[in-house]
Amino acid sequence: MAHKVTISGLDTSKLPKLTAKQSEELLERIKRGDEAAREQFLLANMRLVLSMVHRFSASNLNSDDLFQVGCLGLVKALNHFDPSFKVMFSTYAVPMILGEIRRFVRESSGIKVSRGMRDTAYRAMQAREALEGRNVTEPTLYEIAEEMDVPVKEVVCALDAISTPMSLYEPISGEGSDCLLVMDGVVGDRNPEENWTDRLDLHSAISSLPEQEKEVIGLRYYKGRTQVEVSKELGISQAQVSRLENNAIKRLRMLLAE
Repeated sequence: MAHKVTISGLDTSKLPKLTAKQSEELLERIKRGDEAAREQFLLANMRLVLSMVHRFSASNLNSDDLFQVGCLGLVKALNHFDPSFKVMFSTYAVPMILGEIRRFVRESSGIKVSRGMRDTAYRAMQAREALEGRNVTEPTLYEIAEEMDVPVKEVVCALDAISTPMSLYEPISGEGSDCLLVMDGVVGDRNPEENWTDRLDLHSAISSLPEQEKEVIGLRYYKGRTQVEVSKELGISQAQVSRLENNAIKRLRMLLAE
């Protein structure tokens, strides 16, 4: 018997469960514009939102509010999801749900970011996109500052101010006494907190990539292969490797910016 939890007026013990085959069928119907299938799919996946809300139980924010914000992330994930990604919907959706909740927690916290600082940060993101559109791969902070005609220090401060913090006490796996916290993975001076939080977000984003893009990123950035070596190993052209790599990087930037 499912444990009853009522949140935002919803009895979560009565949420439907879907098999992998049922999920695939609903996604096909959703793709054809079936609104009933869309509602059924979203309702069945609200358990994902609930599990993410539990991770923020120490935030002292209203659980109903967190749940509603998480549901916005769920809807956003479904709007952007494509079965051709060859990943489970839950894998793709979790970073977006977390992104919406974290943004809400940050904006509701005692640390307030001025409107001017936020405007500078958003202008910096627009400048980065403009540089990327001109084929400037991985524009530096100095290039972004030059594009905006502002001191680089302003860009650094603005982007840092809107970044999402992660607590060392945030659980990353397991339940109860077996729960693994972020701090459990921090060992010695070689792995400062900021590196571990970045790695956790990056690992989650990479796991949501289509399989071939994930392979290319793994070979290029974790094993240090050249594009020529990757093309030979995967049996595809160097141009395909380059395209897959660029697509993966764009997708990762989108997920990490959530």
